[in-house]
Amino acid sequence: MKRYSVVICGGGSTYTPDMIELLCLLQDSFPLRKVKLYDIDAERQEIVGKFGEVMFRDYYEGLEFSYTTDPAEAFEDIDFALVQIRAGGMGLRNADEKIPYKYGRIGQETCGPGGLAYGIRSVPAMIQLVKDIRRYSPDAWIINYANPAAIVAEATKRAFPGDTRLVNICDMPPDVLNHYLPFIGKKRSDIWPVYFGLNHFGWFTRLLDRKTGEDVLPELMDYILGHYDEIHAQFKARITGPTDHWPITFLDHLEMIRDFPYSLPNTYNLYYLYPDRTYGHYSIDHTRYDEVVEGREHEVFGLCRKVAELGHMIGTEYDLTDKIAQKRASIRDLGVETVYAANDVHAAYLVELVISIINNAHEPTLVMTENKGICPNLDPGMMLEVTCLAGAQELMPLQVGEVPAFEKGLLENQYACEKLLVDAIFEHSDMKLLQAFTENRLVRDADVAKKIIADFKAANGSEWPEFH
Repeated sequence: MKRYSVVICGGGSTYTPDMIELLCLLQDSFPLRKVKLYDIDAERQEIVGKFGEVMFRDYYEGLEFSYTTDPAEAFEDIDFALVQIRAGGMGLRNADEKIPYKYGRIGQETCGPGGLAYGIRSVPAMIQLVKDIRRYSPDAWIINYANPAAIVAEATKRAFPGDTRLVNICDMPPDVLNHYLPFIGKKRSDIWPVYFGLNHFGWFTRLLDRKTGEDVLPELMDYILGHYDEIHAQFKARITGPTDHWPITFLDHLEMIRDFPYSLPNTYNLYYLYPDRTYGHYSIDHTRYDEVVEGREHEVFGLCRKVAELGHMIGTEYDLTDKIAQKRASIRDLGVETVYAANDVHAAYLVELVISIINNAHEPTLVMTENKGICPNLDPGMMLEVTCLAGAQELMPLQVGEVPAFEKGLLENQYACEKLLVDAIFEHSDMKLLQAFTENRLVRDADVAKKIIADFKAANGSEWPEFH
């Protein structure tokens, strides 16, 4: 059995401990010989790295584990690079989300002006990271799920043309399916999804039953509309407070389905279709950044420190022996999809893709790829998120066909914004930077765009490229 070498880029992320646990759960399906963490923030990574040392020692016999800030050490001899970097760190995420609120605009890390500012930092960081990985492991698969993925995908398409092992993905569309398919007795592995859009801006238009070929999307829509009040109450019951982000999001998402009941949309469509409502989810005093720092950061790093102090997990309150044994058995019987129920990890879908690649399984996977006629009435250069078959040598996109006027208008507008932003970064063009922000559906005003850009420039300091 071949064993693989993996580097997790963004090793200091609060999502890395869950990824480490996931790799322990999947050691039958995705056997590893080596795991490395890489981050430019040594202090954050050391917290997670010491946790990883304990967990892998207890639960993954024979695995070699290390963490480093040295690209040569990180990227030499790897088969897969799993990328979850955050250019600018959490501090600049705070600025991304709060500056727009000064001007009556939504503050969100991937959508609107905050997402554009994040993209300005992410594009150079991602391009340099890919160059470093390719220097030491030219044939490795690079799978990026760092945001803003649509902007990163547009930039890497240009910087690395023809690199078929550089893949941009997102776990939000499959998570939408995980929320709704159980209502009709289905799970993701039962269906073949037909999806199109940009990252964080797309729609499922068909859900084909793998056994019968029947499109079950009409059945799902009929069920949602027929049991709307019941589902609404179920989703509402999950909300534990006024800042419980994802339960609130899915409650609004349910209403979006009722308003446009012919497709199953991405949750992020809410920002573009209901900007007044989503603006009210947060304020300049408290954004999603504050939720993460006060909640997840505190909890995850606290856990990591406690486990590192103990020096072991087996026999302690953190013992995962039974969970790992049970879930490994479940995964063998039911498939990798069961990790969503087993582990709070946002990148489980990423590992499903990896397993399809190593087994040459050609499983349908949602991936960002250049349009080139997939949707013939959209810009051929648009980096669409569509269903692809994931094999050992390539990811083959499936045709979608022409998209309706409503979706076409929305996507062409958003792509113009993202394309102009990448143009601005590559050309250091101040004019195209202003055009990108003005074009954005959540800005819509050149005077406001100029003010927001000036504030972002001041907040980002040396992280902000030169534009002229």
